[in-house]
Amino acid sequence: MGEVLRLTELGNDVVQVTMEDREARNVFSIELIEALIKVFKQIDEHPTYKVVVLTGYDNYFCCGGSQRELFRICKGEITFNDLNFASLPLDCKLPVVAAMQGHGIGGGFVFGLYADFPILGKENIYTTNFMKYGFTPGMGATMIVPLKLGEAIGNEMLFSARNFRGAELKERGIPLRVVPKADVLKEAIELAFCLAEKTRLSLMMLKAHKNETINSILPGIIEKELAMHQITFRQPEVPMLIESLFGK
Repeated sequence: MGEVLRLTELGNDVVQVTMEDREARNVFSIELIEALIKVFKQIDEHPTYKVVVLTGYDNYFCCGGSQRELFRICKGEITFNDLNFASLPLDCKLPVVAAMQGHGIGGGFVFGLYADFPILGKENIYTTNFMKYGFTPGMGATMIVPLKLGEAIGNEMLFSARNFRGAELKERGIPLRVVPKADVLKEAIELAFCLAEKTRLSLMMLKAHKNETINSILPGIIEKELAMHQITFRQPEVPMLIESLFGK
């Protein structure tokens, strides 16, 4: 998968997808997006794989859209959904455990929440920082964030766009596993091996059943988010906010 992503077979039909675009710190570069699309297609077509562990490297899980791509959206050259990759963990036939061992920023955090079993690190930063730049959330965040974290804290994250440590989210009672950063990948692999003890067909059928409602609602949610983007990205202050605040 080039130098930005690794696929590792861990045994017992468990595979690990490691996002490792060190140069871009795991923002959604074209190279990383294309590699993710390719590897999830490869996983879906494999006849024996049962469970996927999705993770990042060092202090970074995934950091969302690049500054360049945000400017392109401002200019109307692309939309948030043009590359259609955000829900890859949801669309995967197999259960996906997101070992969010590093920071999850903006769309990168949303990407991890599309996994069936996100696991967060206490020390890491997680944020849906779309509104920080003056535009409304995308990638289905308006649905998946409150759904996975709970309405109160999920909506607070979306509206406030502030940074939350995993420990604070745990204290606020989110219904996800939050463990010390050093233990995130280990816990994810242990869970994956537990799931892999089950039959492949049953795992796939249960996932499809559990996600049926999300899959039926998500296209309409994204359509409404894109309609809001047509307005909010056209605000004159948005490019200035992206220029001055990106990465801070």
